[in-house]
Amino acid sequence: MSDTTAGVVTYRDIERARERLEPGVVKRTPVDRSTSLGSLVDADVHLKMEHLQWTGSFKTRGAYNKITQDTERGVDTFIAASAGNHAQGVALAATECGAESTIVMPENAPQTKIDATRDYGASVELVGEDFQETMGYAQSLVEGTDAEFVHAYDDPNIVAGQGTLGVEMHEDCPEMNTVIVPIGGGGLISGIATAIKHHDPSIRVVGVQAEGAETVHESLKKDAPITRDETDTIADGIATGGISELTLRTIEEHVDEVVTVSDGEIGQAILLLLERAKQVVEGAGAASVAALLSDDLDVTGETVMPLLCGGNLDMTMLQTVLVHALTDRRQTLRLRVRISDKPGEMARLSGLIAERGANIHDVRHVRAVDSLDVGEAHLVFRVETNGAEHAAAIIDTIEGAGYVVDDVTKKS
Repeated sequence: MSDTTAGVVTYRDIERARERLEPGVVKRTPVDRSTSLGSLVDADVHLKMEHLQWTGSFKTRGAYNKITQDTERGVDTFIAASAGNHAQGVALAATECGAESTIVMPENAPQTKIDATRDYGASVELVGEDFQETMGYAQSLVEGTDAEFVHAYDDPNIVAGQGTLGVEMHEDCPEMNTVIVPIGGGGLISGIATAIKHHDPSIRVVGVQAEGAETVHESLKKDAPITRDETDTIADGIATGGISELTLRTIEEHVDEVVTVSDGEIGQAILLLLERAKQVVEGAGAASVAALLSDDLDVTGETVMPLLCGGNLDMTMLQTVLVHALTDRRQTLRLRVRISDKPGEMARLSGLIAERGANIHDVRHVRAVDSLDVGEAHLVFRVETNGAEHAAAIIDTIEGAGYVVDDVTKKS
């Protein structure tokens, strides 16, 4: 059992958790120095690549630390609530310890995470439209049974297990000045901050939350854990909608500052990591890089380590992120061109676009619009470009040929 006092996780708890971790269940993940990101923020950036963990996230660390101890006490059934990553961690840990597990996931959980959780040996139930509803149902399943509920963050053994990652991060880069850690329920940053501050209190620990799931600032202000009724963010891995008394007190003691980032910033970070670091990282994992690039955090001249804590990116979400990013970069352009509705106009416009070296993705012919005169129509082109300058050149060419062009990219 944990040697915590009044729920506070100690560094000794983290050391013991590290002794329990098996290499076949939890591996030491690499660190990669990113000169591309470093040049953007004028810092020495080292990415801790925990998204390359066996389950695609850090969650196995805490789950295995708890479940190994509980199975030694005779517990053979575990229940948890999760949007995905904690689910996989509990499923794998329980299976490795010879126990049964049931995971309750929100009805809108990504299919990839549902499938992976089942593949690790758990039974999965889909209940609730948000995490709080899912959590309530999962906790009800434990009542009147010998099963153990595995909370994602409100458990000292979970926090201690996550803290093993902080030990690795300090060993990987003891010269770092700042570490950036995503916050959902706060278990991850609580463990990491406890480990980091034990080794070097001067290292700045920065937490990052998604705007649509932010709870820490208000919790700190009111000196009590605050829970949101609803969350709205693409970073489902940190969309818990609340922290706990345990994690709030640890954040108060060991975390230096907390910043928030928008979904747009998280999406740009996902794309940047794909392009520059060649890494596929989910929203929760990319939040640290979003914070690194934000105006709210200055790391100029520092050695900084953003944590990529999860890599279970749903392909539908990736498509959504790419569409938005390409639109923002003007690499996807939607143009509405007013034409005389007669043969040859579509061919002529297509030729003008082709002359500029752009590819037409699709085109729609629209006649039923009140603003059009009889004999007129709109052609709406979706065009793939090389960027803003290329997009402007295409519009200039069409207008130069005598057409009225409306850029409706952002209106679509």
